[in-house]
Amino acid sequence: MTTNGSFQLFSSSDDKPSLGLGFLESSEPPLPPPPPSIEVLSSEVSPSVKYTVEPVNLDGLTLLKGRVNTKEVLGLPNSDLVPGIYEGGLKLWEGSLDLVKALRSEIQNGHLSLKGKRVLELGCGHGLPGIFACLEGSAETHFQDFNAEVLRCLTIPNVNANLAERSQPDTASGVHYFAGDWGEIHQLLPHAHEGEINSEHGQATGYDVILMAETIYSISAQRNLYGLIKKCMIHPHGVVYMAGKKHYFGVGGGTRQFLSMLEKEGVMSATLVTEVADGSSNVREVWKLSYK
Repeated sequence: MTTNGSFQLFSSSDDKPSLGLGFLESSEPPLPPPPPSIEVLSSEVSPSVKYTVEPVNLDGLTLLKGRVNTKEVLGLPNSDLVPGIYEGGLKLWEGSLDLVKALRSEIQNGHLSLKGKRVLELGCGHGLPGIFACLEGSAETHFQDFNAEVLRCLTIPNVNANLAERSQPDTASGVHYFAGDWGEIHQLLPHAHEGEINSEHGQATGYDVILMAETIYSISAQRNLYGLIKKCMIHPHGVVYMAGKKHYFGVGGGTRQFLSMLEKEGVMSATLVTEVADGSSNVREVWKLSYK
């Protein structure tokens, strides 16, 4: 695990310049219309889906994660994702664990405080980074996932299990859940604003910290994701912590693909927080994004 400085586009030999504007040239097939955006209440836990819980150890920090059956929840075979229908929220992705570890390290090093902050986790799935924010004293934590079923059957039970385990049930009063597509969900998020941020005049509303893990695999979704970030991130001191693979082979997305879009616009800067090489050909990274 290593750390580095600010992002420079195509700074190493395996960052291919031909990908620079690939997010505008996606050949991915068209997706079905997204489901309507809704707020999912914490009382809407699905009573009919079998949910089992098990611990996950993150360098000395133990959190609880649930396990449910994809076919039972969504009527689909066990699959990582079905684009436009199911975006992988029932699987615990490695980037989510990397992000929790990075957040913990940032706090220990004095680079981050979540106490009293408004936090938004995008593409939450299991919700472990957002749960960590709750345990660190966030004032509000909002969880967003594409699928309402993921929130009802997995995210909400996970939040409840972890807060009960740490005897912090009062924290749940600042927790809310939202399901929908990144192109539309800002209409429901309490601290989002309709227009993208004006960097000269700032914005009074917004989230202090946005968390996202394994959200940048799809090139076709990256522009909506980036647009949502700009509608949600408070100016000028808001930050985004993003975990993902350097390249998602066979899909086209990746951290460097996403960061090239940020660099082109020039509104935000990116700093590498940590890099994880697990022996495979792909590298996982955690980045911190902030306004310039």
